[in-house]
Amino acid sequence: MGVIRIAAASAHFGRDLAFGLRRVAKLIDDARRAGAALLVLPDAALGGYLADLRHPDPDALPPALDPDDPLLKRISALAAEMVVCVGYCEAAGAERYNAAVCLSGDGVLGRHRKVHLPAGETAAYAAGDRFDAFDTPAGRVGMLIDYDKTFPESARSLALDGAQIVACLSAWPTSITNRAPTLAQDRQSRLFDLYDRARAAENQVVVASSNQTGAMGGMRFLGQAKVVGPGGDILARTWSKAGLAVAGLDVAAEIASARRVLAHLGERRPGTYREHPRATGDPS
Repeated sequence: MGVIRIAAASAHFGRDLAFGLRRVAKLIDDARRAGAALLVLPDAALGGYLADLRHPDPDALPPALDPDDPLLKRISALAAEMVVCVGYCEAAGAERYNAAVCLSGDGVLGRHRKVHLPAGETAAYAAGDRFDAFDTPAGRVGMLIDYDKTFPESARSLALDGAQIVACLSAWPTSITNRAPTLAQDRQSRLFDLYDRARAAENQVVVASSNQTGAMGGMRFLGQAKVVGPGGDILARTWSKAGLAVAGLDVAAEIASARRVLAHLGERRPGTYREHPRATGDPS
């Protein structure tokens, strides 16, 4: 495939779906002007994230969209030759999912429902149950939604399914329980970057990490969109500002180079790994 350009977005999205669609259209246009073949937009780009992660108001949740909602079809048309990953709240009968869909002008390429839900989200969403990679014109892609990337098994599952690029869509805020005086000192800011780099390096894949900016309710989102190479090196980033992180690379060649001496996936020892009875999160 050769060199392609990958873009990850930092941007604010709220409840207004029409405004959200206009912002998506602008980001797609900006990414196209930058020559991007793949654009990763944030989690909850259509309808915004929860206003209160600890005690979400059931009467103020993001609007739930059907998987074939006209808004998604509109984004597919806007994507045209590009591949675009976008987050939204998915309606599925009586259930709601924090979801992402990957689109091009040809339609849906892949879907993901967030598997790992922090405590507050369990009151608003059902959990997904799988991680699947899928083929796109930009390469084989898998998607994670914010808290998913905290768990190494998530990205590892996608890498074992052949994902070359892991798209991480986030609405990741600063620490809610331990406020820091500056963003550089914020625990969640450090973890956000750490997880992006670790998931790329341990699986020797490319990570395209998007995030929301601005505020929703009492939460302030980090931004910090980035593209990370298969050695864990940050190739492009937005820091805390809104915008696009864009990097050009030959994905297959970079992965092959990273795996030339130490091929992590092939050198695993699955027979030695097991679930321990005490793996409950309780250190006692």
